[in-house]
Amino acid sequence: TMAIEDRKQREKEQMRRLILDKALEIFLEKGYYQTSIRNIADKIEYSPGTIYLYFKEKDEIFYELHNEAFSRLFEMFEPLFHVQDPFERLKAMGRIYMDFAYHNKDLYDLMFIMSAPMNMLHDACEWKMGHRVFDTLVQTLKECQDTGKFKNMELQSLSFMIWSSLHGMCALYCRERMGVMHGVDEKALLKKSYDYYENMLANYG
Repeated sequence: TMAIEDRKQREKEQMRRLILDKALEIFLEKGYYQTSIRNIADKIEYSPGTIYLYFKEKDEIFYELHNEAFSRLFEMFEPLFHVQDPFERLKAMGRIYMDFAYHNKDLYDLMFIMSAPMNMLHDACEWKMGHRVFDTLVQTLKECQDTGKFKNMELQSLSFMIWSSLHGMCALYCRERMGVMHGVDEKALLKKSYDYYENMLANYG
């Protein structure tokens, strides 16, 4: 009996994983609005009813995908945890964040711009991976303050300012608004702008 239950549980997990993988595949190829329960069902060669056994609606699928994207970003931060100088860690985190947005425009859009995943949040505590990523920034800034950096600055406001500064650059790139600046090399502009941003941080406090 236990073996049968284990097999059934594995099969459920495999089907759930297949649905998420195919939904992500369609999303990256065609975008949010062209990713439908029916399109996903066609991809996995099951009926739409099968998907509803695992997810009650499309936005629940996107909520899971956006959580997985946050997990991926957090995993990219993890090697930096051994960096002893918190300000150097902070700068490296910013570069990783920008690089993630540059190479994953659609995922960044899903994580930080689109409203669909957040429609599934009935309680702020449910946004575990989002909190985990943001808390990494807050903790790093607290350590910076412990070393005398960013003195007399309130931690949450400082964290929000730094995050929103990076987000502004990333969002303008991901939503293809940098074209308002005629004839620019977007990658070079992002890099130079981040260099300026780092210099400003270095002169704070």
